[in-house]
Amino acid sequence: MTYQHLSQTERYQIYILMKDGKTQTQIAKLMERHKSTISRELARNTGLKGYRPRQACLLAEKRSQGSRNATQITAADWGKTVNCLLEKWSPVQIADQVGISHETIYRHIYADKAAGGSLYQQLRCQKKRKKRYASGREPRGQIIGRRPISERPAHIETRAQVGHWEGDTVLESITSKP
Repeated sequence: MTYQHLSQTERYQIYILMKDGKTQTQIAKLMERHKSTISRELARNTGLKGYRPRQACLLAEKRSQGSRNATQITAADWGKTVNCLLEKWSPVQIADQVGISHETIYRHIYADKAAGGSLYQQLRCQKKRKKRYASGREPRGQIIGRRPISERPAHIETRAQVGHWEGDTVLESITSKP
């Protein structure tokens, strides 16, 4: 489930349900929202005269203006970025010149590539994307033909043969030689 901001209509619903005497949990269930969403909304947007939906919308809009995600990159900035890429500038150099993060430039280039574009061909170094270390299995350190201990034959449990002893029960007697 992805997060979605509360709409103006939902803020008015919260207001009406509160006036009706509903609890935050009841409001959340009725609106099919998490109860922490309702709690956060009321904590952030309640003024001296209580919760008012119009004021809540204005406060939320004001907060979103200061958000780091609120600034949009203009078409002119993307045009400069593409021109610099065509001149074989690196995204780090472009970031200094245009004022866009080099990571944002890389994301734009790879999104363009996924959409069938050719901006990625303008990069100086044709590298694979960043390796995701958590994905896949590491081939090193795996024992080939490994069997779980639960599949061990019963006669091994008697430990009658030297080769069947467990490593922590074997003691080496190292004595100093004269």
